[in-house]
Amino acid sequence: MELIKIQDLTKRYGSNIAVDNLSLSVTEGDIFGLLGPNGAGKSTIINIMCGLLKADVGMITIDGINIKSDPMEVKRRIGLVPQEIALYDVLTARENISFFGKLAGLRGNMLKQRTDEALEFVGLTDKFNGTPKEFSGGMKRRLNIACAIVHQPKIIIMDEPTVGIDPQSRNHILDSVKRLNQMGSTIIYTSHYMEEVESICNQISILDNGRVIASGTKEQLKRIVSNEDRITIECLNMNYSSLEKLKTVHGLNHVELNDNKIEILAENAQSVLQDVFFLLSSNDVRIKEVKMSVPNLETVFLSLTGRKLRD
Repeated sequence: MELIKIQDLTKRYGSNIAVDNLSLSVTEGDIFGLLGPNGAGKSTIINIMCGLLKADVGMITIDGINIKSDPMEVKRRIGLVPQEIALYDVLTARENISFFGKLAGLRGNMLKQRTDEALEFVGLTDKFNGTPKEFSGGMKRRLNIACAIVHQPKIIIMDEPTVGIDPQSRNHILDSVKRLNQMGSTIIYTSHYMEEVESICNQISILDNGRVIASGTKEQLKRIVSNEDRITIECLNMNYSSLEKLKTVHGLNHVELNDNKIEILAENAQSVLQDVFFLLSSNDVRIKEVKMSVPNLETVFLSLTGRKLRD
């Protein structure tokens, strides 16, 4: 089911076009990665979805509801984890979560129950009476998530939720994203860390200059750059007869010998390696080192935008 649909969205700031006739959709149950360099339009899209900005042109429907016709109902379905920490230092962890729960319409026993559940989910039950000014960066990020999920939203938008935190806290947050998704939430995730997006997102859109320039699964996006994996096998000894035999292995697109290094191009490296190793071993070729180079999201991004993600 198409949970989020963005059609022909445009937003200008004076002469600058932040979002340029952009269209994309998010299916219910996705962990949807939204990638783009600074200024690509990610934050503007998120702010429009959350009702913090108005688009100049275009339409957004969330769970079948037009954001223009019923913005409050849309907001009830969304939980936002902003890039900047959005907490009150004078309130305890429990009070912060409870405050945001009240904003989402929770009251009484339901508010207390959901607050306790959110504290437990992010692993801060024993810190319920502490204040954010006493917390580490990772703990603040986790509390930020608790405030966003207390009303159990259908859609959770996470904008750079792991910026500036330690590896342990990052892993905790990434695990939390997966758990939230398993519990039924659709996630929109932005990050400058390509490995995070590769590990958790099942669908990805790459933005540049306010437009979608590529969308698909991570495997589909990688194939935009190349349909081939590169295998480099460094040998202690080699002979040309073995090389000729190697060229007969099914699935190899190109085989070349350079200074005792065999360079192989194949559509799927994993599927051919066993046959390659068996043939070399059968011909008494001793292998020193094997390296594989496959396209990754960083390669795709650089190829499509000409920039690193942090540019």
